[in-house]
Amino acid sequence: MFLGIDVGTGGTRAVLIDRTGVVIASHSSEHAAIQSEHIGWAEQDPEDWWRAAKVAIAGVLVESGITGGEIEAVGLTGQMHGCVMLDSYGEVLRPALIWCDQRTQPQCDWLTETIGFERLIELTCNPALPNFTLTKLLWVREHQPETFAKIAHVLCPKDYVRYKLTGEYAMDMQEASGTLLLDVANRRWSSEMAETAGIPMSWLPRLFEGPEICAKISDFGAGATGLGAGTPVAAGAGDQGAGAVGMGILKPGSVSATIGTSGVVFASTDKPAMDRLGRLHTFCHAAPGLWHVMGVTNGAGLSFRYFRDTFAPAASYDELSFQAAQVPPGSDGLFWTPYLFGERTPHLDAKARAVFVGITASTTRAHFVRAVLEGVAFSLKDTISLFAELGIPVTSIRLGGGGARGPLWRQIQADVYGHPVDLLEAEEGGAFGAALLAGTGVEAWPSVEAACHATVRVAESIQPKSARVMEAAYAEYRKIYPALRSIGNH
Repeated sequence: MFLGIDVGTGGTRAVLIDRTGVVIASHSSEHAAIQSEHIGWAEQDPEDWWRAAKVAIAGVLVESGITGGEIEAVGLTGQMHGCVMLDSYGEVLRPALIWCDQRTQPQCDWLTETIGFERLIELTCNPALPNFTLTKLLWVREHQPETFAKIAHVLCPKDYVRYKLTGEYAMDMQEASGTLLLDVANRRWSSEMAETAGIPMSWLPRLFEGPEICAKISDFGAGATGLGAGTPVAAGAGDQGAGAVGMGILKPGSVSATIGTSGVVFASTDKPAMDRLGRLHTFCHAAPGLWHVMGVTNGAGLSFRYFRDTFAPAASYDELSFQAAQVPPGSDGLFWTPYLFGERTPHLDAKARAVFVGITASTTRAHFVRAVLEGVAFSLKDTISLFAELGIPVTSIRLGGGGARGPLWRQIQADVYGHPVDLLEAEEGGAFGAALLAGTGVEAWPSVEAACHATVRVAESIQPKSARVMEAAYAEYRKIYPALRSIGNH
């Protein structure tokens, strides 16, 4: 049996699977709320991730009725881009700036001016964006130099949990791709990026491919979690890389659309496929020898949660979705742009803002809910449109995350994408993929591809019903962002 641990934004989830891909047990623990002292700021306490991981692991052991020593290997995944800063003793220096933090646009501008936009793409396959780890380090250097001076190690969120479990500083290629410090095409740290940015290479952890065993559970980790000391730990991947493994997105043409707090459209490629305009991310895949491109909507599932928490706190997501299903496709002309934390794809605009457009006296709460669900799908379709522009094939689309769990949002996605969408038997996402990487690392399967072939199965395919209506609505949606840019600070 293999354990996958997903250190997400809202919580940490642990999933235990067997060699056929059957989920034996799963358990989650919520994180404390994101701290946002100023507009655009987003921080979390790494110790809270570790607390939640211990709860999730203990829950899986109780639910499954097994001992930690019966687990053959552990894999990790989690929210990408977060900047965890540790001192020479391995102690956390300050709360982590996480993926959706938008404060670092001045640092992005400095990197772009210093290195040059085209050279940034050549070195890292990506532009400088506020989401990436490096820009957060540069912000700390400028605004909190006393903290910056104490840094000895830089990790991403799931790699901090690995450090607590094993005592090892390690990171996988896919996660490292989102730091803006990796030479993505050659799968190694970029000494030129680090030197130009003034980041010591000694701060950066050792790199491993996703299924590689990079550490073992330490005595401390075993005592804290109930796992067996010496249990192998695979490098794993960031949430999108591991989620793609869990969904079998490994061949060119295979695409996933995953709606969690953020939303991601992900396509596997057999070579680095760089977008010279930087609208798509090009990262190493979790599987050795592969790469992937992806577009990101910062406020995807977050949009639905924001709406519920702000306007309907007593309602459940199911209740709101049921109401929204009574509204026709297109929401009677109501639109939502999901730019709650700026936007990445395709606009690269930290100042983009969310809006409702088209409110009338006849607009009901159900219209607002459906518009939110459709607006998120439209934003994800922006990435699919870029794939077509860049010649990246789309032969199948598999759904993941919260957007795959409700029948209305599934149908909306099929209609907006204009393509059948597949649901999988296992809906455990990144944690499932992390478990597959762990199993591959201890040779339960000869390759990541073999692991997916043995365990990933399609449960249902949803056909588009209102593709023409949604194609017309999408054309109107595309007009909103350019109009927003003309309004003040948009």
